[in-house]
Amino acid sequence: MTRWCWSPGTARFHMDADRDVFRCRYLDGLHDYLGSLGEEDLHRAYEMGRDAMVAGLGILDVTAWHHEALRSLLARQQDSECCTATDGAGRFLAECLSPFEMSHRGTREAALALQRMNEALENEAKRIGQALHNEAGQLLASVHIGLADLAPDLSAPERKKLDQIVLALKQTEDSLRDLSHELRPMILENLGLLPALRSLSEKLARRNHLSISIHARGTTRLPAAIESAIYRSVQEALNNVARHARARSVRIQLRCGQRWACCIVQDDGVGLQRGPRGAPKRHDGAGLGLIGIRERLGALGGTFRMVSRPQLGTRFLLIVPVR
Repeated sequence: MTRWCWSPGTARFHMDADRDVFRCRYLDGLHDYLGSLGEEDLHRAYEMGRDAMVAGLGILDVTAWHHEALRSLLARQQDSECCTATDGAGRFLAECLSPFEMSHRGTREAALALQRMNEALENEAKRIGQALHNEAGQLLASVHIGLADLAPDLSAPERKKLDQIVLALKQTEDSLRDLSHELRPMILENLGLLPALRSLSEKLARRNHLSISIHARGTTRLPAAIESAIYRSVQEALNNVARHARARSVRIQLRCGQRWACCIVQDDGVGLQRGPRGAPKRHDGAGLGLIGIRERLGALGGTFRMVSRPQLGTRFLLIVPVR
């Protein structure tokens, strides 16, 4: 069988050659099976379906071969034999398509498992955020009370040092509060995606001296899993901008329709540097973050795309089906 080569100059040639080879194999295999109705010839259909899937050919190709082969064979049959031939051809086609069906089921089950894992991780993040807010907050409050009790007995220089310690504790308290809110974004649960993105953008802009604008259209509430996936993806995209882009401004566009939700995060940073073969170079953390975005959206049937040019910024495009 002709191997499918992905070389740009020869990909189309090899694809056409594969189609011709499979078309002939399918016609011969169907003819042999209708003549014998044996399990061995039926198993050839499964092997052809598996080989077609490995070569990158699709279900529409297989059904086109089947239609062509069946029309050719029925033209040679008598009317009394057409019914038997049609039934046998249906079984042959079903067997040939079974590898595609198994692959589809495996992909669907993997996506469902990944979606459940993301939900479990989201719940665990919320639990940790709640613990940080309650337990760490209470501990810091006790430390503040203890330091306040010490203040009257200290000299002026010691009080000055104490004030510096109190200031550091307040900064730590603010950081823990922001972290707990990021882990458990109550505004996302209570008010929805757009208010949550605005709150996230304000905090990140203040922390990283960025200008972040949000433009939205269609702000109805989405299913919780979709809102969470878009929020976490935008959060990772903004973190990536803050760490690596050296940008001054970011523009977020949110579109929520009846069938699709789309979000674009565009920055004016340095873009991704290119390696010697044109491949984008990025830090390991950014790479893992982008993989996480793709997996999180993919579990919901969504897609993620990133377009970047050196010195011209980076655009993140997120699309998720609503239903």
